[in-house]
Amino acid sequence: MTRNLAEWLAYQEHVNVHSIELGLDRVRQVWQRMGAPAVARRVITVGGTNGKGSTVALLEAMARAAGLRTGSFTSPHLLRYNERVRIDGTEVDDAALVASFEHIEAARTAGSDPAIPLTYFEFGTLAALDLFARAGLDLAVLEVGLGGRLDAVNIIDADVAVITTVDLDHMDWLGPDRDSIGREKAGIARRGRPAIVGELDPPAGLLQTLAACGARVERAGVDFHAQRHADGGWRWRHRDGADMELPDPWLSAPVQYANAAAAIAALHALWSAEPALSTHDWPTAIGTGLRAASPSARLQPLGGDPPVLVDVGHNPQAARALADWLDAQPPARVHAVYGALGDKDVAGVIGALGTRIDHWHLAGLEQVSPRGLAVDALAGILRQTQPGATFDTHADVPAALAAARRTAQAGDRILAFGSFFVASAVLAQMALEPTPSAVARTVPVGTVP
Repeated sequence: MTRNLAEWLAYQEHVNVHSIELGLDRVRQVWQRMGAPAVARRVITVGGTNGKGSTVALLEAMARAAGLRTGSFTSPHLLRYNERVRIDGTEVDDAALVASFEHIEAARTAGSDPAIPLTYFEFGTLAALDLFARAGLDLAVLEVGLGGRLDAVNIIDADVAVITTVDLDHMDWLGPDRDSIGREKAGIARRGRPAIVGELDPPAGLLQTLAACGARVERAGVDFHAQRHADGGWRWRHRDGADMELPDPWLSAPVQYANAAAAIAALHALWSAEPALSTHDWPTAIGTGLRAASPSARLQPLGGDPPVLVDVGHNPQAARALADWLDAQPPARVHAVYGALGDKDVAGVIGALGTRIDHWHLAGLEQVSPRGLAVDALAGILRQTQPGATFDTHADVPAALAAARRTAQAGDRILAFGSFFVASAVLAQMALEPTPSAVARTVPVGTVP
């Protein structure tokens, strides 16, 4: 049967009775049937609770600026499924994805009865690996999905692993505390190979597991350092003497300096070990990449008056990063367009932002995801967490955004966040207006974050 991309994606949502099924045996077996080719000359995997997408974008931009043919795999997408797989800076087209899905389907149904049940995410991971293997890449950058140890991406032995941050999210799957979650995320590291730890205060469980597996750990604040300058720009330096003065990243949140520092440490680990890479002009490439990396929905400005910014932040750690960004901005009234999934720490998100939000425009997400929180439940958590908070409620994100834009005044700021579903809906709505936003398409039901 011939299927187009939309039909393939709909089919994949029903191949496995579980939308999430952690474990490597099934996906590894299919990959081996596909020949398990090398996906690139070098591979970097990026795991962590927050900052993965930004770090992948920074790595991709820096490596491409150095002249490396680079592929990147991220998830979930915001507007088009094709966003998940990029080769040499360009999203792969429908035909390429369909061809890979056909290859995967042939492998998973051959030689076994019943066929191997893959999840939606596992299909996408294998498609990215298949496309990369045939693209002649110098570097593949792979974002880990949920956790690390048992995520489908972990069938690949990366040359360098990056763990951006560890915080409380997906606790039903990964464990009840940062130590437990850190142990799961440490599973992407390999013995004798660099493991870059991007946060200054990582949990003991992460560091203990990295040490036990024999990875070569490099820690932010210990092995490499980022120092911002009061008059702009910043300095990155490594314990081995590498030292660079760099421009500020295009990505504006303060946390992006930590993401950039970890990305540079990962590339530094590669070029330090490989003479062929050490000849590249890395300071210039890194500076170019810092200014070029601009992943969608990471405090992305969408224009408008008052201006609208959209961010995928959906857990307390991400909300703390948003709070830091708001604190660094000129004073302005902030209108929040906020929706959440029911399995997220909504009270923690609201508490992290505190009184920085002047008016909440709450949106229900139950119509776009089985995990979506109804707006009345969201309002109840807001009342309990922030007594006296000013808010109104709306059935969906477009209605909440429209209300925010009607009520916000000149000099105010509109911040839309809380879920990939929120970001997707805002980007889609703004795309209908004369702005540079992309053509709209929704996030699939199988989206995890």
